[in-house]
Formats: sequence, structure tokens, C-alpha cells
Amino acid sequence: MAASHFFVDALMTFMEEYNRMVIGTRLRKLREERNLSQGDIEKRTGLLRCYISRVENGHTVPSLETLERLAAALQIPFYQMFYDGEEPPVLPNIGRRKTTDEIAEEVAHSKDSRFLMRFRSLVAKINDRDKRLLIYMAQKLASR
Repeated sequence: MAASHFFVDALMTFMEEYNRMVIGTRLRKLREERNLSQGDIEKRTGLLRCYISRVENGHTVPSLETLERLAAALQIPFYQMFYDGEEPPVLPNIGRRKTTDEIAEEVAHSKDSRFLMRFRSLVAKINDRDKRLLIYMAQKLASR
């Protein structure tokens, strides 16, 4: 069991380091293609030059907000921070998503939902002292 946890932790660490390197490498490439220095990016974004260096060298992963600022400073669409192409990538056809109403309808007809709605209506009819007793009993049963 401990070996599998070690493997998962090692894989997660590798992925985090890989993502930092990819973002940093991409940022440096885009910046250099435009003949901009880190100082130029600093002036355009308000981010410190040392921070930009840390991102480019894979020591820091910027937030989405910061990536948006960097894209604006580089005068490129946001998607180009992750994609090397002139046109936006073709999105896969993932089918129609369910609306919130459709999801709510499914949930409303589930067995647990019907039980909780019935329980809710019954609890509404008892006094506060009995509600506290009911919660106490449920906590004791759940901790078994």
C-alpha cells in the first residue's frame, strides 16, 4: 500500500514540475519571438522581473489571472499561451451537455432525494428541542 502512495506522490510531483517547465518554456519562447526582454514584460504587466524569471525557469506556476496579464503584454490571444498555432485549436465534439434544470430533475427523482424531502417535511413539524435530540442521535449512530 505504501509503495502505491509513493508512486502516486512521485507522479504528481513530476507532473507539477513538468507543467512548470512547459509554461515557463512557452513564455520565454513567446517573449523572445517578439524581441521583448523580461524588463519589457515587467513594464507591461507590473509583475516583477524576478517573478517573470522564476516562471520562465520553472520555479513558479502563475495563476490564470497572471497568465492573462502575460498574454496581454505579449499581445496574443490567451489560448496561444498553451497552443502553438495561428488559429484556435479545433475543439472535440463532446456532445450536448445537460442543463441545470435537467440535472435538477434527475436528482429530484433519485431515491435519496425522495427520502431527504420526506425527512425534511417531517423534521419541519417537530420542535427545536427534539431536532437537537435527533441530530445528537444521528451523530452517535454515524460515529459507530
